[in-house]
Amino acid sequence: MFDFKGYGHFLIDGTIMTVTVAIVSMAGAVLLGLLGASAKLSKNRVARELGRAYTTIIRGVPDLVLLLLMFYGGTVFVQWLACLSGNPGQADINAFVTGSIVLSFIFGAYATEAFRGAFLAVPKGQMEAAKACGMSRWLAFRRIELPQVWRFALPSLGNVWLVLLKGTAIISVVNLEELTRKAQLMNGPLKMPFSIYFVAALIYLGLTALSEIALREASKRASAGVPTA
Repeated sequence: MFDFKGYGHFLIDGTIMTVTVAIVSMAGAVLLGLLGASAKLSKNRVARELGRAYTTIIRGVPDLVLLLLMFYGGTVFVQWLACLSGNPGQADINAFVTGSIVLSFIFGAYATEAFRGAFLAVPKGQMEAAKACGMSRWLAFRRIELPQVWRFALPSLGNVWLVLLKGTAIISVVNLEELTRKAQLMNGPLKMPFSIYFVAALIYLGLTALSEIALREASKRASAGVPTA
């Protein structure tokens, strides 16, 4: 039923690419989120303003516009660098790299707010007690603050992951052959838009359902030993 006259493997390949892009982008978003939250909570005014500008700009510009700007703007920049080096000619940037970077920057802004709230939720007295016990700032962060930050941030980060997973579809506009792009390519020769996109939608639904199960388990592990009200 889902063989689609021998084109069914397109959907499998596209699903693998979608998951790969989502994982790489989420890793980048978490890193940027931690950096952004640290900047917004910093005592340094410049760092706070940079963190605020990052989240404001990224959340205020449509995802598709950012993707097109970086993809085509990046291509122009690479060509300019090639001309400066004395090697003029056609230069292209990798769609996978561009898409992953753009998604990381976009969802890193949302992860920033998730981590900022999580850092603020950790009682300050615990870090003061750790300092009084002779712990270094890094040791106290690693053993006391970070585990609690993960627990507080996990629900919001889970939502970021679910939106990011579906958001990978926008990379199809730069011809990265993820699930949506593969569905478009299949529809060319088959002329079965409803059937193809319906199956693609089911795949996205299945990925998000599996993700929700994994997130619930991760939340249980992160909250192990924490008394419930």
